[in-house]
Amino acid sequence: MVKFGLSLPNCGEGLIYPPPFADQADLMRLGREGEGLGFFSLWANDHVTTQDYVRRAFPNPPNYFEPLITLTFLAAQTHRAKLATGIIVLPLRDPIILGKQVAALDLLSGGRLILGVGLGAYREEFQRMFPRIPPKDRPVLLEESIQALRLLLSEKVATFEGRYIRFKEIELSPKPMQPRVPIYIGGNSEEGLRRVVKWGDGWFPAMQSPDEVAASIAKLRELCSEFGRALSQIDIVPELTVCMAESKAKAMSNFRESFLFQHVMSLQHSTLKNLEGRYEGRMLVGSADEIINSIQQYIDAGVTHFGSLIFPAGTVDQFSSSVNEFAKAVMPSFA
Repeated sequence: MVKFGLSLPNCGEGLIYPPPFADQADLMRLGREGEGLGFFSLWANDHVTTQDYVRRAFPNPPNYFEPLITLTFLAAQTHRAKLATGIIVLPLRDPIILGKQVAALDLLSGGRLILGVGLGAYREEFQRMFPRIPPKDRPVLLEESIQALRLLLSEKVATFEGRYIRFKEIELSPKPMQPRVPIYIGGNSEEGLRRVVKWGDGWFPAMQSPDEVAASIAKLRELCSEFGRALSQIDIVPELTVCMAESKAKAMSNFRESFLFQHVMSLQHSTLKNLEGRYEGRMLVGSADEIINSIQQYIDAGVTHFGSLIFPAGTVDQFSSSVNEFAKAVMPSFA
């Protein structure tokens, strides 16, 4: 059975969706609806403060609902779906406090947490929070934080000595319900793939084509051999956009008219380098039959979990309608 994950609009205002978009009641309703429709996982994104281009576009800041708290509320209103962060921006987080939150959420949800982590697409968020730390050192913070979290979540007494992350004899209790909370690491670069093999349980790329996914999986296989791991230990979980319409031309037109298109454009110098307008082959776009064919291409490339599927929309009702249509027209083909 193919696993599908739904990206919740908790941090999407001004980026993917027009503000104002979803309030707290909407987020809970959409999460419950996603589980009821058969989505395997529910994903919450992470932003702390407004990005530069969004500040220029809107007089008021968008609402960004903190992902772990959002997922905790959803844990009480759902029963089966995995609760995933897609992604937590680790350089913005204290790993000890994050470790406490992760352990509590995993326990309270009955062991349903997937911890997606990454560098973060917008450097300005980091610069506003940590003006004294060079932005070029964000990868150091990311890698130290992943290692620190592994220790905190597994060891009775944890000590870590890094360049930025340092702590001594921390007893983090209670521990998570899962013996090993799965950590999915974002990133499209070879450096990101190396992090996945060294410390991760899943690879979480953004907007890659089936051929690009297949090439990256080949590199992951090489790295697994280097580090003594099996590729089967790593979940392949791309983040993809879903635009379904009566034709591919209409679906692409809808995408270009959406807020998400501007968001993608804003990432062409960071997460989505060198995209150069080649979007169509990196999305699930077109009629239901065309999307089913695209999904099969990704499966053939090695994808194991379609995590954090993004549904562009102008209103919450449109979002819900698109999700329902996908669940009824596409997902049964892979049950």
